[in-house]
Amino acid sequence: MVVTSAVSIRLLASRTLNQLRCWLSYALSLFGVVRVRHLPTFISVEPANFCQLRCPECPVGLRGERREAKGERGTPLLGGAGGGLLTMELFHRILDDVKEHAHTMQFYFQGEPLLNKQLPEMIAAAHQVGLYTIVSTNAQALSRSTAEALVKSGLSRIIVSIDGFSEESYAAYRVGGSLHKALEGLQHLANAKAELHSRIRIELQVLRLRSNEHEWDWIKKNYKKLGATHLVFKTAQLYNFEHGHPLMPTDERYSRYRKTADGTYIHKSSPLHSTPYTLHRAFGALCLRLWSGCVITTSGDILPCCYDKDHRHAYGNITQQSLAEIYRSAKANALRRHVLRHPDKPLEMCKNCNQ
Repeated sequence: MVVTSAVSIRLLASRTLNQLRCWLSYALSLFGVVRVRHLPTFISVEPANFCQLRCPECPVGLRGERREAKGERGTPLLGGAGGGLLTMELFHRILDDVKEHAHTMQFYFQGEPLLNKQLPEMIAAAHQVGLYTIVSTNAQALSRSTAEALVKSGLSRIIVSIDGFSEESYAAYRVGGSLHKALEGLQHLANAKAELHSRIRIELQVLRLRSNEHEWDWIKKNYKKLGATHLVFKTAQLYNFEHGHPLMPTDERYSRYRKTADGTYIHKSSPLHSTPYTLHRAFGALCLRLWSGCVITTSGDILPCCYDKDHRHAYGNITQQSLAEIYRSAKANALRRHVLRHPDKPLEMCKNCNQ
């Protein structure tokens, strides 16, 4: 069912009002009144919680290494009603709960979204109620038919992650992947966009790594020839970075981390180090994520942020309560209050945040 003009206007008004309430709630929180009455303006849903690759700095890839050692490679990470896949039944429950107040739905979190064969159907349903939709993929499963299905679904934006443009540089991070498949998938998208006269944004995303830094200029000159409409370089999130890391770029300007006087590294964007002390005394950590969005996993857990990789701070489960009850709960507000008022005691998920 296509949304009618009257319904579109109503949804636009409802979402705009919710966005204003979000900003007001956040502003009041900065002055000590942490009481959320709005609902999330953007939602990240997790189509699949497993992946074909074993990227060394990805929690899914790290777990994949441990499973492989036990002879279990390829099994779903966290189980859930869909055995590691988001079911259509749960997705429609989520969509019914968020369509009145959210303006954006991201279809990715931990695993590879295209491993869920029902993904185009989910995107189409979100598109029909006027949501801006985004998918992020490693492009290993991006066949011609899948590319066409994604474009036909009304997908607004797709992020294709390729972190090296020679076999050697690609394999340095995308362990177990094929550069040929990734580039072929990117071209399939470009062809489908042209054939179907789509306005989809095809975004090539490249992590800035030591292994690919010699390719950055070449990428800037050639990304459109590869099939992308836009190019985004992204700093890499690294674990165990305190004493340096082999993937860390040689030029510190392109890293999330900086070297201190004692030779160790700290995160540049850590609120404790990046925000002026006077602002900390006045407002605490300036973080909008916990007021504007959330992540919903394959099993229905509601997480505060995409940096909560291990589900340590789940607010609740959407199969047991409504999103409104969970998002506005005392537990959720307590977490927001801690992050805001205690930048000197950051949660583990906040230590690697680049926002």
